[in-house]
Amino acid sequence: MKKKDTFRAKVKRTFFSVLPVSRGRRGSCRHCGACCALVFTCPAYYADQQGNSRCHIYKFRPLNCRKYPRTRGEWLTEQTCGYWFEKPDAAKSLDS
Repeated sequence: MKKKDTFRAKVKRTFFSVLPVSRGRRGSCRHCGACCALVFTCPAYYADQQGNSRCHIYKFRPLNCRKYPRTRGEWLTEQTCGYWFEKPDAAKSLDS
């Protein structure tokens, strides 16, 4: 199944952002800004003079921003994102 960066997919990610983050997700945000430009560039996003990504509303950002990527299926920014997902077997052993 091919991942798509479409408006419909963004709406779906926003709708499902109330659900918990996958237990297999690891890592942390690198502030790369790649998720801020999915479908369209977020109006709260900007890059400073050193090229570092910033968010004007970081403390108040919506759930879909806070939880991205919530699941492996929603993860569209593998190349730059600081998050990753463990293999399903490893995540299951953590649940036990």
